[in-house]
Amino acid sequence: MSKPKAVCVAGPTASGKSALAMALAKRLRGEIVCMDSMQVYRRMDIGTAKPTKQDREKIPHHLVDILEPWQTYTVAQYAEDARRAIAEINERGHLPVLVGGTGFYLQALTQGLHLGGVRSDPQVRERLKAVACDEAGKQKLHEMLRAVDPVSADRLHCNDVTRVSRALEVYELTGKPMSAQEQPAFESPYDFCILGTELERAALYRRIDARVDAMMEAGLLDEVEALLREGISPEAQAMQGIGYKELVPVLTQARMPKDAAAEIKRNSRRYAKRQLTWFRRDDTIHWLDMARDGAYTQALGIAQAFLEGRKQ
Repeated sequence: MSKPKAVCVAGPTASGKSALAMALAKRLRGEIVCMDSMQVYRRMDIGTAKPTKQDREKIPHHLVDILEPWQTYTVAQYAEDARRAIAEINERGHLPVLVGGTGFYLQALTQGLHLGGVRSDPQVRERLKAVACDEAGKQKLHEMLRAVDPVSADRLHCNDVTRVSRALEVYELTGKPMSAQEQPAFESPYDFCILGTELERAALYRRIDARVDAMMEAGLLDEVEALLREGISPEAQAMQGIGYKELVPVLTQARMPKDAAAEIKRNSRRYAKRQLTWFRRDDTIHWLDMARDGAYTQALGIAQAFLEGRKQ
């Protein structure tokens, strides 16, 4: 019995994922499932490059604006919500089109959610998290992980304290890096066609810089200020996103907006590099040069061949 099919558009920030996903969804009777860890939050629109109201009216979007900014959201919760959305879209006879740059979300759907298979020890976990009480502590925790498990350190950002702590916990409890733990067998319930969007690095960085400038002009600082006014803690999971954490000091410590904008650009470029490193490990991705005029036609051809059961 064949599995339900889904198309996924993945890649680094500002590489043209959303536009491509919209075009494919229009042509293939699709509905879009967000695969972005920030677009799930309400009232965080500018800094997350959330799909516009017009786009959401043209094509149904799922897993956008489902949480308040003070709420936490795990990869396991996302996987459950995404599976439910995919099933509902399939029941309507439409094509699920997933789009986003959160690689861990894609991995949870295609390869399963593996956390080392080791039972948690609350004392160890709390001790490790206590190390990361500030920015210097987060960096120290990440360096501790790199010393024992460089593979996991490469895929986890130092701000991701929960997963960095978990990887260290697994090593401390087993003496074996999480990256070397035996993973349980997993077979995805879906048949995925994954399209990857890429640009030459200099061009990608120019687009990132232009996007940040546009966000600032669109009122990103006002968006952050409104969140703080309603009582959202700067320590909330949502406020750790790029574009938000850099602007909080502008409002609380009199930092210059231009300096914060420069940091957002720098952090976004670094994030894009990490995204590419993550996705490049997946040899099932069909990569598209988004600077080429024929990128959409190529993507459509790959998707149609996949849906018709033809090899591409």
